[in-house]
Amino acid sequence: MRKLLIYLSSILFAVAPLFAEVASASGQTKDDDRLRNSGAVLKEILDVPDNIPQGLLDKADCVVVFPSVLKAAFIVGGSYGRGAMSCRQGDDFKGPWGAPTMMALEGGSFGFQIGGQATDFVLLVMNESGARGILASKVKLGGDASVAAGPVGRDASADTDATLRSEILSYSRARGLFAGVSLEGSTIRPDNGDNRRVYGRKIPAREIVLSGTVAVPPAAEQLISTLDARTPRHRP
Repeated sequence: MRKLLIYLSSILFAVAPLFAEVASASGQTKDDDRLRNSGAVLKEILDVPDNIPQGLLDKADCVVVFPSVLKAAFIVGGSYGRGAMSCRQGDDFKGPWGAPTMMALEGGSFGFQIGGQATDFVLLVMNESGARGILASKVKLGGDASVAAGPVGRDASADTDATLRSEILSYSRARGLFAGVSLEGSTIRPDNGDNRRVYGRKIPAREIVLSGTVAVPPAAEQLISTLDARTPRHRP
């Protein structure tokens, strides 16, 4: 019996690295898919002129995309999603768009809700205070950072009261319908585990997006190229 246990232990010791490698590869594939999906969602949304006003996009310091966030509810609801955020590089957030940091969105809601739905979210981070807060740690929307439903339409004013007051403007797309949406009560944060897989080492989110020394992963090329094409310059 003892010999059998020793034999089984030896087998487990030998195959454990293989399982770890498979798990790591699976995680990398999911991260790449998430980056590609983020790029596809952003391009589809920005290709429609009546979605996000160009003036607001040009004023944004950062853009966050959460593709296919799952919101399931039965009496008590909650949402959970993974995505990516890119910011304009430099300490003043005025440079070219930087490599993306992976992001996590988590939140909850209460009420009489039944069903489940996948929704795409796009967040515009409108000032340095909001951007620095998100890059540093977990941020509660509506608490640590002010958030409002973003105005929609090419003629929507970029100088509305909500825009002037809010650090973050949020939008959603579900079943083809695009609209501003409140995410108050949800939290967003850099996903350090996903960043480690994507970039092969531990790098702070701030360094990834602002330093200009981190290369854009191939899976994120559409995300960054879309931002470069649609809003190449920051306009105050």
